[in-house]
Amino acid sequence: MTLTANVIPASRLSVAPMMDWTDRHCRYLHRLLSKRTLLYTEMVTAPAVIHGDVDRLLGFDPAEHPVALQLGGSDPAQLAQATRVGCDFGYGEVNLNVGCPSDRVQSGKFGACLMKEPALVADCVQAMIEASTGAKITVKCRIGVDDQIPSEILPEFLDTLAGRGINSFTIHARMAWLDGLSPKENRDIPPLDYELVHRMKADFPELEIILNGGIADLDTALEHINRGLDGAMIGRAAYHTPTDILATADRRVFGDVADTTAEDAVAGMLPYIEDHLARGGRLNQITRHMLGLFAGRAGARQWRRTLSEQAHKPGAGPEVVEQALSHLTQSAA
Repeated sequence: MTLTANVIPASRLSVAPMMDWTDRHCRYLHRLLSKRTLLYTEMVTAPAVIHGDVDRLLGFDPAEHPVALQLGGSDPAQLAQATRVGCDFGYGEVNLNVGCPSDRVQSGKFGACLMKEPALVADCVQAMIEASTGAKITVKCRIGVDDQIPSEILPEFLDTLAGRGINSFTIHARMAWLDGLSPKENRDIPPLDYELVHRMKADFPELEIILNGGIADLDTALEHINRGLDGAMIGRAAYHTPTDILATADRRVFGDVADTTAEDAVAGMLPYIEDHLARGGRLNQITRHMLGLFAGRAGARQWRRTLSEQAHKPGAGPEVVEQALSHLTQSAA
């Protein structure tokens, strides 16, 4: 399979890559809510791309564009090979994960622990750039790990990678404490340092600097963008309350005219669900990503309950989603 990559410019808004969450079904739903927001795959390791079921791991619907592939790894040759595969699949961006703090990632010598090895990361990204046949190569990182001093190591890290051709960074504005905190705790406990990320943009105006970490709504994202950052990346809030984040994003963030609605997204998902079921898929593989569509609205609990109780059953189809929507409407009335 060889496609022409849709090269992605700096995105003012993106949804973070999240393991077990941002799969192709989730991304299709998010794209129905926003045409302009940049979407990411879950992190996929370079060895998995090389040796695994690549169609299952990297396959996506063309409607998902703009969409970026996030890779994990620390071997330049493997990352180069995986980058070529990603380009063949048509990804417009390939992002290197230098921020995930999980034990499994550390044992594989990639993710946040690579903040301690900028020279190795530089070799990796150079290999990815040389292997790319059109996709933009980017990096997602932390401000530092463990006993590092972020104000000292982060500018050195950015400068080192910029010297090898990287001009776009998404920076999670927290330290990662690799010894003593779980991955979940690393998303909440280390304090946020947004000001450091803003200083990096001031010090490296030629670089694309996108802020990640703790951003829970569009107002906050726009505050940082209006202060001069190139973009904001939203994670868990975009997943749990996708309509709140994405339905007005094209107008508020990108200057388009129209908004969309949760009902619009449901209507758009029905033919997608039918196609998935016809291919042997299960309804709950899709509807688990739809539970938060009506968060905060009257009837949202009934919507979630219907999907949760019915979508996993054998033979469940689009009628379950339609029934859930009907229950929501009745509850709201």
